Amino acid sequence: MAARADARSRALQARAVELTPGGVHSNVRLTGPSVFFERGKGAWLWDADGNDYVDYLLGQGPNFLGHAHDDVITAVDAAMRRGGVFGSQHVLENEAGELFLDSIGWADRVRFCVSGTEADQAALRLARAVTGRTKIIRFEGHYHGWLDNVLIKTVDGVTGPASAGQSAHQLDDSIILGFNDAEALAAVLAERGAEVAAVILEPMMCNSGAILPVDGYLQRVRELCTEHGAMLIFDEVITGFRLALGGAAERFGVTPDLAVYGKAMAGGWPVAALAGRAEPMARFAADVNHSGTFNSSVPACAAVSAAITVLRQEPPYQRIEEHGTRLMDGLRKLGADHDLPLRVQGLPAAFHVGFGAGDGPVRDYAGLTALDLHRYADLVPILVDHGIWVAPRGIWYVSAAHGDSELTAVLERLDAALTAAERG
Repeated sequence: MAARADARSRALQARAVELTPGGVHSNVRLTGPSVFFERGKGAWLWDADGNDYVDYLLGQGPNFLGHAHDDVITAVDAAMRRGGVFGSQHVLENEAGELFLDSIGWADRVRFCVSGTEADQAALRLARAVTGRTKIIRFEGHYHGWLDNVLIKTVDGVTGPASAGQSAHQLDDSIILGFNDAEALAAVLAERGAEVAAVILEPMMCNSGAILPVDGYLQRVRELCTEHGAMLIFDEVITGFRLALGGAAERFGVTPDLAVYGKAMAGGWPVAALAGRAEPMARFAADVNHSGTFNSSVPACAAVSAAITVLRQEPPYQRIEEHGTRLMDGLRKLGADHDLPLRVQGLPAAFHVGFGAGDGPVRDYAGLTALDLHRYADLVPILVDHGIWVAPRGIWYVSAAHGDSELTAVLERLDAALTAAERG
């Protein structure tokens, strides 16, 4: 394969590092190849040098309908022509709220905001207010934003701050456990349940490893939270509207007390939401502060309404299930063909690719870190050179826009990339 043109991207990167630290505006992008894109449509991206990429990163997940979906673009364009932010309510808020709540099925009230990080903070604050407690039980490898009181990393079994400058004492209220270990949770709640305001988790561990809950785990977590009076918070920023219209709560049949949504709910627009039952959510109208100038902006609500309407009227879930299953099978076959210990784990809509021995599924963060994660990260620049856009951390997302042509393209390109990697 001929070398891909990259002169404009290299020039743009050189200028970017003069304008912003590391040349990026989110530290997540520090670890990936420096490619500057000009446009995206459906499941494809085109960079500044005219190269095309079949996209299985989807902007880290938000482009669940594909890039620049016509219905979302039309709705946002029409809404913006009437104004963007009024400092008061507007007529699209109720429409978006009704569609959202009717779709997830279990909640009574919703608050729209801008980012998942913000919505997680609102959920934790609300849980503390409702319970009068301060401790939060969390899980290794689960991500709830980049702020001081939630950002963690685990090294050699020890969990602590993940950033220089992070105020370590803000993690004092966090009790951190391993995922999929219900007995460990039961033991902590038996001893300290009167201190625990909430248990927060990704119901499917998507940020790290695409790790599924083992059978009965989420049901047991629900039972334990109810027994000890702790609020159960699902962080559905990734799983919401992706695993099903009703998210992980629908897919796994477990209802939380509060849940945070983002990414797939708005067709690529920056919107997040916190949903819950009427009684606890009423505290936001009383003594719990949750504010934001751009919360429920006009274009945000237009995007939510348009994206959810598409998901309801043209459900993509079966097509995504079929495409993702064929893709996962194809990746495994290519791994075998090239005699590589390639591991593929997760659900068709969101799965993890990595290297490691053994056939059994990874169940927790410790199991994930036992894999050869660096080997996969080193492979990603070769995949990018062959026109496959994916994340170095191993997550692959499937969208409603992926079809047969994308499947053919990615498997052909991956085969060529693995051959190139073998040649060194």
